Amino acid sequence: MLKERVEHVRQILERESAPWGRLPRLIAVTKYSPVEDILPLHELGVKDIGENRVQAIREKLPYLNEKFSVHLIGRLQSNKVKYIIKDVCMIHSLDSISLAQEIDRQAQKAGRRMPVLLQVNIGKEPQKGGVEEEELLPFLKECAQLPGLNVQGLMAMMPLGASRDDLSALFQRMRTLFDRCAAEAVANTEMKELSMGMSQDYDLAARAGATMVRVGSALFR
Repeated sequence: MLKERVEHVRQILERESAPWGRLPRLIAVTKYSPVEDILPLHELGVKDIGENRVQAIREKLPYLNEKFSVHLIGRLQSNKVKYIIKDVCMIHSLDSISLAQEIDRQAQKAGRRMPVLLQVNIGKEPQKGGVEEEELLPFLKECAQLPGLNVQGLMAMMPLGASRDDLSALFQRMRTLFDRCAAEAVANTEMKELSMGMSQDYDLAARAGATMVRVGSALFR
C-alpha cells in the first residue's frame, strides 16, 4: 500500500536525519506513474513531485489540480525551458552557462526568479550531466549574476552500482561542497537546499545532510 510505503520512507528519513535536526523534504519521483497513482500522495502529506521530462509535466499538470509543487529533476534542454518556466517550482539540473542564460531569459520574460539547483557530477561519469567539482564555484558565481535565477543549492546523482561505502563517501563529499559554497556567501544566492539520494540510497543521503531526497520506486512498486 502506498500509505505504508510513504510512512516507511519517512521513518527512515527521520531516523537518519535526526543529528541534523531537519527532516529532508520527500520529493516523490512520478516519471513512471499515471495521474491516478500520483493524486493519493496529497492526502498522505506528500506535496512535492519530481518529473524528468518536460513533455510529461505538460501532460500531467492539467490533472493535478494545483495540489503539488512540481520539480524538474531531469536533464533540461535549453529549447524546452519556455514550456515549463511558469509551471515548475524548481529546476534541479542546471549544469551549463548556456542553460542558465536561457532560464534567466525565460524567467525574466515570465516575471519571476526561477529557483535552481546546480548539478554536480560528483561521480565524474561522462554520460551524466553536471559540472565538475573544481568548476563549481566559478559556475555558481556566474549564475548568481543572472537576475532571473535564484540559486538555492546543489544537486547530485550517484553512480549506479556503487557500493554503500562509496556512496557514503560521495554523499559526504557533496555535503562538504555544499558547506563550502554556503561559506562563500555569494551575493544573490541562497545555499539552503542539497538534493541527493534516491530510492536505493536515500538513507545514506539523509545521514550525510541532504535537505531533499528524490524517491520513486520505493514508493511506487
